[in-house]
Amino acid sequence: MSTAASETATKPELKIVEDATCTFCGCVCDDMVLTVEDDKITKAKNACVLGKAWFFNHHIEDRPEATIDGRPASYEEAFDRAAEVLLNANYPVTYGLSDTTCEAQRVAVAISDWIGSCVDTTTSVCHGPSGMAFQGVGEVTCSLGEIKHRADFLIFWGGNPAESHPRHFTRYSLMPKGEFVPNGRKDRTAVLIDVRKTKSAKAADIFLQIKPRSDFELAWAMRGIAKGVPIDPSVEKKTGVSLEQLTDVVEQMKEANFGAILFGMGVTMTRGKHINSEAVLALARDMNQYGHRWVAKPMRGHGNVTGADNVVSWSTGYPFGVNLGRGFPRFNPGEFTTSDLLARGEADAALIIASDPMSNFSQPARNHLASIPSVVLDPKLSETAKVATVAFTTATYGINTPGTVYRMDDIPIPLRPAFKSPYKSDYEVLKAIETRIRAKQLEHRST
Repeated sequence: MSTAASETATKPELKIVEDATCTFCGCVCDDMVLTVEDDKITKAKNACVLGKAWFFNHHIEDRPEATIDGRPASYEEAFDRAAEVLLNANYPVTYGLSDTTCEAQRVAVAISDWIGSCVDTTTSVCHGPSGMAFQGVGEVTCSLGEIKHRADFLIFWGGNPAESHPRHFTRYSLMPKGEFVPNGRKDRTAVLIDVRKTKSAKAADIFLQIKPRSDFELAWAMRGIAKGVPIDPSVEKKTGVSLEQLTDVVEQMKEANFGAILFGMGVTMTRGKHINSEAVLALARDMNQYGHRWVAKPMRGHGNVTGADNVVSWSTGYPFGVNLGRGFPRFNPGEFTTSDLLARGEADAALIIASDPMSNFSQPARNHLASIPSVVLDPKLSETAKVATVAFTTATYGINTPGTVYRMDDIPIPLRPAFKSPYKSDYEVLKAIETRIRAKQLEHRST
């Protein structure tokens, strides 16, 4: 072989994927330019520090297609065993869904319906209270594109976008130049409300450091100030923010042409829960009475957690914590949410998709999950996969598989995978399990 031919044979295969989508966080940035060499991403143009970690650390693990009770098994054998586990359960639960495609989520909800399962997403342990608040007071909403082009007043409440969503400031909200904010950052006023001074505070014009567990009181006081209602001075001691400062912020809010409140888990996961979210959403709604436009949006975490909420909502009418055991959907957070079902020892089987509850649930919930049959789909050998009755090794969505995900503003985004995986996608695995479940159910009915 000639030297030139030898160099050609050893030279790694190079592939450029333009307009790829990063599914690490809820920003779902779809302007990535990925360089792929021999099934490894070596460059990720436009990616933030989190996106680069997501792309560069991805590798195909050398694992069996599936395991049954810890021993390697083929997909076909595991499909049958998974269907058996789920069909034999009296009170199964389906959980996760936030790090997979909408196509896979649809099948997971269908399986839950066929077997009379509870279907729940990771929303129940993060922005679930926001979903409950939407039902109570509604949501004045918009796309991130509208915020980019129109918003001249931004309130970041109970979150730290500089570290949790690094490109949110630069691509969607604070920094970019827009049609009605041609000077970008210079045309905007930014307020950060949080219990501590995070890195995001450096980017804000106004920082309101509130006392822990006082989000509701602060939002309610702001509503009262906007309406001209006398506010009890005790709110200053409760929140740690003076009425003078609050009044100044509210007056600036009333003068804004387009304002947005972007709130994080500091609002939803502290005392008050959905009542906090209701107060923030109501504040945004109230501000629309003054002749200008105001919106409020939650800052979502997982890449397709918004898609999970959308799919479960338009399939069942509710976003998470839905019981399908009676043949119709029932929604009751605290009763039908997975962490609670497991902690009380009620569920007798689990279907876990792209999630790792064994790493973050309470100890009673983890103990019970380890004691019941479970079917787990995950590209990695997670702590949950380690205790699974049936564990499937799957391809990583966005990097290895196509499909659809929803950005945090409810905009669907297509995925453009960088390279193929030898493992099946979540959709393919779930579809095969559903096919077997339906065949067994029809066979049972015919006999």
